[in-house]
Amino acid sequence: MVACFGLWFVVPRSHASRTRCSWLALGDSYTIGQSVDAGLRYPVLAAQKLSHSGMDCAPPQIIAATGWTTGNLLDAIAAAAPTGPYSFVTLLIGVNNQFQGRSIYEYETDFGQLLQKSIALTGNKASHVLVLSIPDYSVTPWGRSAGNGADIAAQIDSFNAVNRRVTHSYGARYLDITAESRKGATDTSLIAVDGLHYSGKEYAIWAQMMTPVMAQMNRGD
Repeated sequence: MVACFGLWFVVPRSHASRTRCSWLALGDSYTIGQSVDAGLRYPVLAAQKLSHSGMDCAPPQIIAATGWTTGNLLDAIAAAAPTGPYSFVTLLIGVNNQFQGRSIYEYETDFGQLLQKSIALTGNKASHVLVLSIPDYSVTPWGRSAGNGADIAAQIDSFNAVNRRVTHSYGARYLDITAESRKGATDTSLIAVDGLHYSGKEYAIWAQMMTPVMAQMNRGD
């Protein structure tokens, strides 16, 4: 039985056998789903897919906003004071560090702190933290109009090299979505109406990529 608003309900056996999970998604405009409906955010879509596969996933808690750098996210986590422990924590951050021309050394320091906080919020289970690589906005109409797409792509690769190395050093999981994001260069349906961010269709692809990894995390594989 489960309680809801002071009442008790019997949970069907098929649901009672499900693995319950909670999820904290940390990030920036990509995580909050700038320019798409809330239901098309990739954490929401991935949680739905996990639930459909037999896991009982609550809607993810999201700490993210458009324009945030690693420093902004650190401040936001301190202000929100999430307690955990969460079954999963996901982290996608860094595009605004690159966009604002901030130091890659600053990024490495901040990212390390964010990863440490993420691990602590899973009850110190590093394997329950999933880092997503930074997408490459140089393929978007906005990015192409900037006239320095090759430079943007190279810088994003450099930032991703840092977050990949730091992630592996802590024993957390890593998922490369950058190559997928670059398909937006030839498939405009993957780009949001603002010409800069990604569409719900692309977020659904990221969610599809994430769900088997998160299922493994939940099993402890």
